[in-house]
Amino acid sequence: MTGTVLPAVAALAAVALLALGWAGGRWQALRRERTAGMDLGTPVERATFHTLHTASLAAPPLRAGLTEDAARKAARRLRSLLGTEALCLTDREAVLAWDGPGADHHQRRAMARVAGMLESGRSLSLRTDCQRPGCPLKWAVFAPLTGEDGVLGALVAYGSRESAVLVRAATEVARWVSVQLELSELDRSRTRLMEAEIKALRAQISPHFIFNSLAAIASFVRTDPERARDLLLEFADFTRYSFRRHGDFTTLAEELRSIEQYLALAGARFGDRLTVILQVAPEVLPVALPFLCLQPLVENAVKHGLEDSTDRCRITIAARDAGAEAVLTIEDNGVGMDPALLRRILTGERTGSSSGVGLPNVDERMRQVYGDDYGLVIETGIGAGMKVTVRIPKYRAGVHTSGPGERPHRP
Repeated sequence: MTGTVLPAVAALAAVALLALGWAGGRWQALRRERTAGMDLGTPVERATFHTLHTASLAAPPLRAGLTEDAARKAARRLRSLLGTEALCLTDREAVLAWDGPGADHHQRRAMARVAGMLESGRSLSLRTDCQRPGCPLKWAVFAPLTGEDGVLGALVAYGSRESAVLVRAATEVARWVSVQLELSELDRSRTRLMEAEIKALRAQISPHFIFNSLAAIASFVRTDPERARDLLLEFADFTRYSFRRHGDFTTLAEELRSIEQYLALAGARFGDRLTVILQVAPEVLPVALPFLCLQPLVENAVKHGLEDSTDRCRITIAARDAGAEAVLTIEDNGVGMDPALLRRILTGERTGSSSGVGLPNVDERMRQVYGDDYGLVIETGIGAGMKVTVRIPKYRAGVHTSGPGERPHRP
């Protein structure tokens, strides 16, 4: 994403400079203003701040993609940014938004020009030759809006006279808009990738686990009906949470509750062979984290501690407050793993392992959301058990849950 953001900064800087040039005729009349003894800066500085502020207001709608709603919200800001008589945004088929006069008789002609520009992919400037009395739209600049799939549409800026500065400014603004559209596509790609990875985790939920859980519940129906009922409710809540459709993020409290349900079902099957120790600081329970990022780690601990061994298994789940971060650890005393094999699993060199897609899936999603410094830290060895450490920033832009009521609770 860094390679995309740098052009955005450069384009925005160019827009600011060109906007200053476009407004040059008006700066001559401005004087230094002082209000309540506070220096408001030179006219050049004020115009620069205004340009950057206007661009910042236009960016959020464009991050939703090139839609009618986004174009409508951004067009007015972009017109203000350029100081033009009118401005419109189009896709490849139609005008999405028009700000300013002339829409009634210029839209159709605009799309005819856009059709030609789509083929060349180059900016186009020309006289409108409008014969409508009083129409101020005498000059038009057509600049392409581009994305990963080529030219997506056009930004069309209309002026009252021919201007080389308007041509350059409109072209730079169109490049900046294109960067915002590319960022929106990256956001959508990231969302699709996370959804695919969550689907992979859901597919990993073993049919054997489901069968064994239901078998364990059935075994208590006659001997301990009350426990059978409780386990059946735990099973229902566990599957409801694992297959929910809303939100890429959850809270630590929600994730731990699902883990408790999973361990209750595992305990019904393995009895006193399983011991679970929870050490959770209450202040980290509201922390938001990627959905299903801890549960697979606990499932992995159960597998290596119980299913791959005949000994008793002790699983310790801890969550502590570490200032700006919450530090989570899942530790088991199971059979462990060869560190070299673990490295191959995490890098994707080894597939079909007993660890399934759980560890590499969680590691990759943590890095996507928080950066490479937040991948899993795993300590293990053959016969030495496994300890997985996860660091989660308490606050990170874009990481939040969908709010109360996201997940239904049983009565």
